[in-house]
Amino acid sequence: MKDYYLARVLHVVGVVLWIGGVAFVTAVLLPAVKRMREPDERVKFFEKVEAGFARQARVTTLLTGLSGFYLVRSLRAWDRFADAHYWWMHAMVLVWGLFTLMLFVLEPLWLHRWFQARAQRDPEGTFSIIARMHWVLLAVSVITIAGAAAGSHGWSFGR
Repeated sequence: MKDYYLARVLHVVGVVLWIGGVAFVTAVLLPAVKRMREPDERVKFFEKVEAGFARQARVTTLLTGLSGFYLVRSLRAWDRFADAHYWWMHAMVLVWGLFTLMLFVLEPLWLHRWFQARAQRDPEGTFSIIARMHWVLLAVSVITIAGAAAGSHGWSFGR
């Protein structure tokens, strides 16, 4: 059973590093980049910092996904996905899936090139789109974290 505790610790640490990084990028980095005077400087700086975070986010999303799968498997909690009271488990999988898709598929295959091309044409509009996208992802992530924290400690809507 000690492996369950280690998996839970790794899961929580992974989420804290991953979503904490998303919060930093959203609330601190993007507004700072938007205030830079030169559009070329914005793009270069943002890409440089974001590349470092993307590496960290890939590791932590992988850690979070593996530990989450292990926890569901070891607790035999698959049936929770059929119960609406465990909506937060669905939300965790959804958030994890969205970020995994973005980090491992969309960003390397398409999003990086799209960002560069769009930022050359319309840096202000591009950063506005990216900022809105980050705020939406952060809001969904925070709601999910709150639901998971409450639900894993026995509190749930409608019960």
